[in-house]
Amino acid sequence: MHHRRPRDRHRLIARAVGTAGVLAVALGAGMTPAMAAGKATHKQAATEPSPDRPTTPWAPENDTAVPQKGAHPAATLARGRGSALQLTLPAPSGRYSVGTFSQHLVDTSRTDPYVPGKRARELMVTYWYPAASTSGHAQAPWMPSTSGAHFLYSRGLSPQQVTVPQTAGHTLAPVATKLGKLPVLLYSTGLHSDRAMGTALAQDLASRGYLVVTVDHTHDANEVEFPDGRLEVNTMPAGSHSSDTLNVRAADIRFVINQLGTIAKGGNPDVDHAKLPTGFSHAVDTSRIGMFGWSLGGAAVDTAMQLDHRIDAGANLDGQFFGSAPSKDLSRPFMLFSSGSHNRNNDSSWRKLWPHLKGYRVDIQLRGSKHLSFSDNEAMVPQEASLLGLSPAQLQQQYGTIDPDRAIKIQRVYLAAYFDQTLLHKHSTLLDGPAKSYPEISFVR
Repeated sequence: MHHRRPRDRHRLIARAVGTAGVLAVALGAGMTPAMAAGKATHKQAATEPSPDRPTTPWAPENDTAVPQKGAHPAATLARGRGSALQLTLPAPSGRYSVGTFSQHLVDTSRTDPYVPGKRARELMVTYWYPAASTSGHAQAPWMPSTSGAHFLYSRGLSPQQVTVPQTAGHTLAPVATKLGKLPVLLYSTGLHSDRAMGTALAQDLASRGYLVVTVDHTHDANEVEFPDGRLEVNTMPAGSHSSDTLNVRAADIRFVINQLGTIAKGGNPDVDHAKLPTGFSHAVDTSRIGMFGWSLGGAAVDTAMQLDHRIDAGANLDGQFFGSAPSKDLSRPFMLFSSGSHNRNNDSSWRKLWPHLKGYRVDIQLRGSKHLSFSDNEAMVPQEASLLGLSPAQLQQQYGTIDPDRAIKIQRVYLAAYFDQTLLHKHSTLLDGPAKSYPEISFVR
């Protein structure tokens, strides 16, 4: 691990924020107070027009928003006073402790479409897995310090005001090898979002016995920090089509699956030669692979499954589809999991896909939730609402009426039931129809 002196790190953050500030105005940079208050711009950023109407609550452009005009993200540093608010995420609900580590991967077969020149496509991914022991292994932060500071600046906050959560993952903890080979789940996040936004779900699935890989799509994501401290920001050209973006994401996922195959054979694809946890190479089961994603990342699941037949089951968390993938038959299991105001009745892209799902299919809706409820924002934004200047009514407008912990619990339970059934062949009655214990879930027939 590379360490920077505090002064150097501060300069790096300031330089990154300065670079990103111009991009942010055009492309959006994180969840700002303006967006949380329901003032998000109607200008679409890097998306195709909605097939239904100009703006829809679940469309990708609502994952991020343009910062308030004239407010440079770093300007809020002066507001920091006293101790910082420590954000938290709900603890995992599975029986196992959780280990985690990240890898720096470079795909030399592809050039990065979002930067000039012929730079190879470069990714950061994080692994979450059941751990045999966590003693002596520190808990990993939700984001590294440089990207975490950039993330906070983008929403008008600073590290002096807010500390990002500690995760339940213990860095490089040994794998629980007694479980044998672990089924793999890949996660793709929302437009201009970060892989960290799926942490509440990823670490919970790991605590239930899955190996979960969260993927940052570099230069689509708002901030990606690499091991040398370098910060890469969103550089997607304005007007990029979502179908093109989905193809890039699908190629990223196929590349990551290839790297998992290398690990399973005893190799280590990390370009910096960072060590693997004890027992990890023997724990990767590439014969059982699922994928889930939120928003544009949910749409990417279908595109990735069309590209790579090694993905055995997919789940889309409230994501609108784009491109040709929804018009193609898919014979493997697929779950549609939507917010309270989104389903096949008002999203033509979902209606288009439904008859093309030739394998097991299920369409469920979480009543009382909103589009952002399927990200870690569901847990974090209510905690920082006063700093963001949000009223209870404004929070409800963006996150619905459902209790945040309840929303996350239900997502965890139903995702686990779905992947247990489709990858582990453990039938779950939860997927048969409405359950008294979860009245918030309705089935779209």
